[in-house]
Amino acid sequence: MKPALVLLAAGASTRLGRCKALVDLGGATPLARLLRAGSCLDEIAPLVVTGADHAPIAAALPPGADLLQHRSWAAGRSGGIAHAARARSERDLCLAPVDVPLVPSAVFEALAATWEAAGAPARGWLAPRHGERHGHPLVLGHLLAAELTELDPDTPLRALRDRAEPLLEVAVEAREVLDDLDRPADLARLRLRFPAP
Repeated sequence: MKPALVLLAAGASTRLGRCKALVDLGGATPLARLLRAGSCLDEIAPLVVTGADHAPIAAALPPGADLLQHRSWAAGRSGGIAHAARARSERDLCLAPVDVPLVPSAVFEALAATWEAAGAPARGWLAPRHGERHGHPLVLGHLLAAELTELDPDTPLRALRDRAEPLLEVAVEAREVLDDLDRPADLARLRLRFPAP
C-alpha cells in the first residue's frame, strides 16, 4: 500500500509575508506543483493541512484533494502532522511541506518504490538524500506517525526520527528536496529556475 500524500500548509508564512502555498512559481503555485508531483500516491485522496491561511487555500484547492483545517496551527508543525495522522489513521504518510515546493515527481516515485521494497515498515522513517544532506518529503510509518498524537504539538520531528525503526534513505539527483521557501530572497532565487516568458 502506498503512503498517503499529506501537504503541510498550516503555517503563517510570516517571513515570506504572504501565503507560501499560493505564490507564483513559474506559472503554478507550490500547492498545485506538489499535488501534481505527488499524484503517483493515488490510492487515497491527498490531504492538505491548512491553518493560518485556510480560506485562500480552500478556495484554490483542486478537485480530488481533501482539506483538513488545523485550528491550533500556531502551537507547532508537529501538531498538524498529528492531525493528519488521525485523519489518515492506519495509513503511512508522505509528508510534503509547501516550504519545499519544487520536488519533482521522480522523487515521490523513488520514495514510494523504496518504501514498498522495505516492506512499508509501520515504525519506519524514509527521507530523500541529495549529496550528504537529507531533505523533504518524508515518509513515516503509520505507527510512528501515530506517536505524534501523544506528544506536544511543538515537538520537533527529529524527536520522532529518534524513535523510528528502521531509518531509511533514498539517494536522489533532485536538489529540489533541499530547496527551502521561507523568505522573499528564497522566492526570488527559486523563480530564477524558470525562464522568463
